[in-house]
Amino acid sequence: MAGPGVGFEYPSKSVSWCKRDLLLFAQSIGCKAEELHFLYELHPNFAPFPTYPLALSFKLDSSDVVDFYAAQKSVAIPGVPVFDPARVVDGQRRIEFFKQLPTSSEGKKFESRTKVVGVYDKGRPGSVVETQTDIVDAANNEVYSRIHTSSFYVNQGNWGGPKGPATQNFPPPKDKKPDAVFENQTTPETPLLYRLNGDYNPLHADPEPGKKMGFGGVIIHGLYSWNWACHGLLQHLGGSDPANIKEYQARFASPVRGGDKLVASAWKTGEIKDGWEEIRFQVQIEGGKVVLSNGRALMKCVGPAPQSKL
Repeated sequence: MAGPGVGFEYPSKSVSWCKRDLLLFAQSIGCKAEELHFLYELHPNFAPFPTYPLALSFKLDSSDVVDFYAAQKSVAIPGVPVFDPARVVDGQRRIEFFKQLPTSSEGKKFESRTKVVGVYDKGRPGSVVETQTDIVDAANNEVYSRIHTSSFYVNQGNWGGPKGPATQNFPPPKDKKPDAVFENQTTPETPLLYRLNGDYNPLHADPEPGKKMGFGGVIIHGLYSWNWACHGLLQHLGGSDPANIKEYQARFASPVRGGDKLVASAWKTGEIKDGWEEIRFQVQIEGGKVVLSNGRALMKCVGPAPQSKL
């Protein structure tokens, strides 16, 4: 029997982007000068970074800032409480890549189509809403990417809903040296740049929401760390070729603050199916907590990125 809210479809929303949006996204997640195919629109192989579709679910078709709270409140899920979007954080994200986006949506109509997969009551800590979002060419219904999102509404549980199934875990292999390690020194400006991709949650700019949620102030977007880690995997294992990643996911385990140093470790498992190898990874604050767990990607491992040539 389907649980409350399951199968509910939000109204389709138009999404659009231009080359400048792609350049900003690549810059904001740490793409390097040797990867000009992500950073220079005249490069013969110029392409969107693979995870850019996720930014579209926030940006939609706006070219200006978005009122985050108003956008989140727009549609209530039938059969469940109305959750407060001012107290929501990312739980987990997974993306499947089916077809590379064009470098601009000009001349086509693309839509973001989202449906509810599950709504779970986790008691006093809060509630989880799981959704599936497809980025679709509206003319032919072709799906370019599929995003699986788990959102956690802090302190908004105990409404009598189902507890939800156990989640599948992908821990790093034990007693095995990582095949790739990469790091990043964040700054207080990190979230202020990343938010320009369309994720304008005040939690990542104004200290007050973070204080109310128990974080002590501004925290960096979980999706910044998530996208940054994907870039590192592609750069170090996939030759920086967007065709070399099929699927990517991670769970948001702890908040990151501006000034924290992120350290990612990745392991090749040797498990290959149809040419795609399963990669496990995790990201932690240097000397501290794990911030991205349950990291998994399906990739074609060809080694580090070569110098991008014009």
